[in-house]
Amino acid sequence: MKYNHTVCGKFHSRPNRFIAKVWIEDKLETVHVKNTGRCRELLLPDADVILECADNPNRKTKYDLVGVYKKGLGFVNIDSQAPNKVVQEWLLKQDYTNIRAEYTYGNSRMDFYMERNDERFLMEVKGCTLEIDGIGYFPDAPTERGIKHLHALSEAVKEGYHAMLAFVIQMEGVCEVRANTATHPEFGIALEKAKKAGVEILFLPCRVSADCLEIHTMTS
Repeated sequence: MKYNHTVCGKFHSRPNRFIAKVWIEDKLETVHVKNTGRCRELLLPDADVILECADNPNRKTKYDLVGVYKKGLGFVNIDSQAPNKVVQEWLLKQDYTNIRAEYTYGNSRMDFYMERNDERFLMEVKGCTLEIDGIGYFPDAPTERGIKHLHALSEAVKEGYHAMLAFVIQMEGVCEVRANTATHPEFGIALEKAKKAGVEILFLPCRVSADCLEIHTMTS
């Protein structure tokens, strides 16, 4: 997945979870943050950031904040829309015979439904941007929606689906994601129950640059 037009900036502040103040050259711009998570360890004063120019010239904010440079780690892609895009690109390279995005299962909307021969697959995708001592953690803010998806995947296993939770690791040098029980202990409990129910947990490390995000391998 590539961004069409990116520029560099310096992070200034984040008045709320939707916008940030960023220095672009010598001008302080209000930009849209494409991640409603906390990102507190990333969005620090004077941090180098990557912004994508918006396609719509009439939009209130001209730029989207999509990446942050973290010392000792490199660029971290924080675009919350990117994981599903790169997973779709990656799935198209696999041997599935049918791939459908935004699939309704029960009262949940799952990210992907796939088929291979007579086997049915359901996949929910989560992006990981939080790194501590070389390990990825999810979530960086409480997510009741994430727990709901884990319950739905567990039920799908009972109905014969191959159910998967895929963590897209939006930074390099990290190959594993653990539940962030310090922030949301209930998610950790739900994740362990899902594993025991037969839900497969996938880790999808990525190549990350200022204008590109690409899955390069898979582990579980």
